[in-house]
Amino acid sequence: MELPARSSSSSGGSDSLSPPSIAGSSNEQPPPPSAASAGPSAVAAGRHQLSRYESQKRRDWNTFLQYLRNHKPPLSLSRCSGAHVIEFLRYLDQFGKTKVHGQGCAFFGQACPPGPCPCPLRQAWGSLDALIGRLRAAYDESGGSPEANPFAVRAVRIYLREVRDAQAKARGIPYQKKKRKRPPPVPAAGSAGGSSAGAAAGASSSSSVS
Repeated sequence: MELPARSSSSSGGSDSLSPPSIAGSSNEQPPPPSAASAGPSAVAAGRHQLSRYESQKRRDWNTFLQYLRNHKPPLSLSRCSGAHVIEFLRYLDQFGKTKVHGQGCAFFGQACPPGPCPCPLRQAWGSLDALIGRLRAAYDESGGSPEANPFAVRAVRIYLREVRDAQAKARGIPYQKKKRKRPPPVPAAGSAGGSSAGAAAGASSSSSVS
């Protein structure tokens, strides 16, 4: 299994691995824009973005299958568990580009360290999270049962959360969860109709009394 040598860069950020090339930090497939609401250029850009996502997902999936074949002893996909997925993520750390300071390092917890240190390079949490999202989708698309998806098990989610928290402390960059904007409540059609009907009935009764 040919993989690139580990980079000596000490800066943080999203990692790149080929194969698999870990890109981005979103694990959701970008929806293509509709032709009715977007012009030809926007539609073409959406298709290109979707094509990049699919190509990346295919590369990630092929790399994971190759990892299973090279595993000692070799593993079949049907016997793959969450523990093997976590083992795969730890294996990818050797190709990471994000400096993660140890607790004994003088730069531990500093977002912008003033100098170099011997702390190891790791895969950034956002890159691993995006990778798992693509592999989870690829497993479902390959015909696997959603209940048996090793990328969606609780152990993998716990591992990613631990990596996120550890890297946030080590790099001095707190993780901030994005808040989803809730849409304003839509009034029920029945209540609006009932109130208008009641108002009309009241108006007619008052006119008849007068």
